[in-house]
Amino acid sequence: MAELAFAWLGPEPVPYQAGWDLQKRLHAARVDDRVGDTVLLLEHEPVYTAGKRTRAPDRPVVDPGAPVIDIDRGGKITWHGPGQLTGYPIVRLSDPIDVLAHVRALEEVMIRTIADFGLTGVRVEGKSGVWLDPDPRRGLIQRKVGAIGCRVSRGVGMHGFALNCANDLSWYSAIVPCGIPVDEGDVTSLTRELGREIPVAEVLPPVRRHLAAVFGATSTTSSDGVPEIPEPASHTLSAV
Repeated sequence: MAELAFAWLGPEPVPYQAGWDLQKRLHAARVDDRVGDTVLLLEHEPVYTAGKRTRAPDRPVVDPGAPVIDIDRGGKITWHGPGQLTGYPIVRLSDPIDVLAHVRALEEVMIRTIADFGLTGVRVEGKSGVWLDPDPRRGLIQRKVGAIGCRVSRGVGMHGFALNCANDLSWYSAIVPCGIPVDEGDVTSLTRELGREIPVAEVLPPVRRHLAAVFGATSTTSSDGVPEIPEPASHTLSAV
């Protein structure tokens, strides 16, 4: 990968549908080579997103106070919202396409990021995302700090990862997050684990750095706000 562009959509939470629409526009432009590899970084307004493998028992049984949106990524249901850093790498994958390797790369980004804060992230066989090993002081179960949900279409990835920084964890009580029963795992955040506020702004620089390293970018650019997406070239026929 030559250059990787980062687009930070700002501290104001982004409505999920607006972010998804932007992803789709950017994905189409990357497929057509109108833009280069780009990572959208943002916080969302509170929302539950249900991937293709979401089961009925995983969903809220009462109104959870936020919309539930069915989307086209893999995985099950999860929550996004303020205090959580969400990253959408709209990048072209190398041939042959290896979706699992892409998932592992995003996990590696989060593992390296939380290591900068003194935490040791691990992978759990049969489960995606980044976990912390059981801690007797916090309960004898693994705790999930970062989630993954991807889709690859026409060789270009979309959706991505979500790293819990300083978000309200009570939102997860309305669902079975990522399909993990409460006796098999819990959800946590950097703030909860470290005992001090870890805002998204503090996590952005290491996430950018590790994304560039893991994806093998030789250079990076960073911008604030929605990235410019050129319109498709017109194909009108000249009069004869």
